[in-house]
Amino acid sequence: MFAVLPIARKLLARMIAVLSILWLAACDPVGGGIGTGGGQGQPIDPSGPVAVALLVPHGSSSPGEAALARDLEAAARMAVADLGSVKIDLRVYGTAGRPAQAQKAALNAVADGAKIIIGPLHAESANAVAVAVAPSNVNVLAFSNNPTIAGGNLFILGQTFDNTADRLTRFAVRQNKRRILTVSSSNLAGQLGQQAIAQAAANAGAQIVGNIAYDFSQEGVVAAVPQITSTAGSTAADAIFLTANSAGALPLFAQMLPENGLSPASIQYMGLARWDTPAQTLELPGLQGGWFAMPDTAKAARFQARFQQTNGNAPHPIAGLAYDGIAAVGALIKTGKRNALSKSSLTQSAGFQGVDGVFRLRNDGTNQRGLAVATVRDGKVVILDGALQSFGGAGF
Repeated sequence: MFAVLPIARKLLARMIAVLSILWLAACDPVGGGIGTGGGQGQPIDPSGPVAVALLVPHGSSSPGEAALARDLEAAARMAVADLGSVKIDLRVYGTAGRPAQAQKAALNAVADGAKIIIGPLHAESANAVAVAVAPSNVNVLAFSNNPTIAGGNLFILGQTFDNTADRLTRFAVRQNKRRILTVSSSNLAGQLGQQAIAQAAANAGAQIVGNIAYDFSQEGVVAAVPQITSTAGSTAADAIFLTANSAGALPLFAQMLPENGLSPASIQYMGLARWDTPAQTLELPGLQGGWFAMPDTAKAARFQARFQQTNGNAPHPIAGLAYDGIAAVGALIKTGKRNALSKSSLTQSAGFQGVDGVFRLRNDGTNQRGLAVATVRDGKVVILDGALQSFGGAGF
């Protein structure tokens, strides 16, 4: 039986009981996106206040979601205050974290005159909202990171696996790491992650030499380790791409794989998730020298400090998405165009400056964010390749 270090055991205990709320927004079981309809957007009067609806999970029975709702609203109000001469009439609607309630809130918002909707959180709720308001030509900027729901009048603000995989894979190819072995869980998050890595590899000129899928349990992780080490050797893989996060299987893999012959010195470790949260994850042996992607650290730190000073608590990790949504809408209103909230305006190539750096919305409803490539050295984060600062022009 494999020994498990205390830190790995402590973090692994959260695997089933506590899933990251970042992926609550992505892993709701929903059908495909709402298609290509909608997206025209409501016309506005840029000289007066523009009604913007914010849908957050106020009223949720989950304490975590209730706290997130509070932080999302607080971040949105910070963004409104920062807009200066641009006037936004922010109207907040509670969804209780449920699709039916979110859809009702969205219809009420449109009836109240909302020109665009920011939120909701969960993929299933976002899909329901977008379908309901598409006939009114209202666009939706949801907090989800699930690309399967994006399209038509529905845009997602959350950082996607596709974005992260593309950034890391292109960097890997530049470092002559072209033979990639992926390790992914057999649940929806793992499947989406594996697909994103496969597409990124095809785009960057890398090769997926194997994929090991494991059951999302401690037993599943342990059982996968021999197969991973064997496949890495037989395929001459020079990089291993893990989809797991710190609340899941990452701590156990980061310990057990090096213990079983797959050390960071012999193969390049890469991660689809943030490896710097919680901070003790950085102590894991298998992550030393590994690569992961993260936002612009300086900009993220400034937002966190401002939020703390303004609201008396540190922001939830995805609270900044509400700020980004409001800031993007404000930037477009500032152009003075009546069609500022149309799909063509929302997807301007220059993008927008958000709390974590530059981002832009794509025609397919997904997004691209400027990300840095980081590594772990002696338990500390070191930036190897800085985040993109612009997409060739200022968003606002």
